[in-house]
Amino acid sequence: MAVTGSCDEMIDAYILTGFSLLGALSPNNENPSCASRPFDLNRDGFVLGEGGAVLVLEELGRALARGANIICEISGYASTSDAEKITACRPDGGMLKLAMQRAITDAGLEAADINYVNAHATSTRLNDAGETRAIKSLFGEHVKNIVVGATKSMIGHSVAAAGAIEAVVTAMSIKNEICHPTINLETPDPVCDLDYCPGEARRMAIFGAVSNSCGFSGGNSCVVFNKYGERNE
Repeated sequence: MAVTGSCDEMIDAYILTGFSLLGALSPNNENPSCASRPFDLNRDGFVLGEGGAVLVLEELGRALARGANIICEISGYASTSDAEKITACRPDGGMLKLAMQRAITDAGLEAADINYVNAHATSTRLNDAGETRAIKSLFGEHVKNIVVGATKSMIGHSVAAAGAIEAVVTAMSIKNEICHPTINLETPDPVCDLDYCPGEARRMAIFGAVSNSCGFSGGNSCVVFNKYGERNE
């Protein structure tokens, strides 16, 4: 058994100043509840958040032996590096696409087995457009069957904690068969033209899911989750 996760505290004057000088934060101080707006045409930066999350990982046989409440299965993982810029991803999303592709292969799945993506979706111009391109390029025609969620639209960017939080969100989305909404998506961006589940949560059976996380200096990671039982029947 392994217990893994992360937490971060970002609401600090020095940290806020640094991210602000980088031009990463939304300047929408007049309407803060609407400032984080991934994939919206008027997105202008992210909102810092704080939080943490922990996952308990266990081999299937051991979990079954002790009668554990199995939420879902983690079946694949991969990471890549853009080596592009410290504060920007590759505009074409090429290395994020490769991370997703390798993770799905590591899981023993095909792209067509995925129907949900929990996107990194920071609400910045470059990231959201690049991630959309990566998803479209990887999934091709199947992309019309995929729902993309943007957790940061509701809780902001918790930086080092974001990956763990969104992994938990993805796992519980599979368990509870629900996709949370992407809020504040009011004006669609022609470049970001996927199904982002805008405005309202949606009931849906999620069989295969991808959770993306990206970091400064071009790091990309992808974890693949499955509904428990789909691969074990």
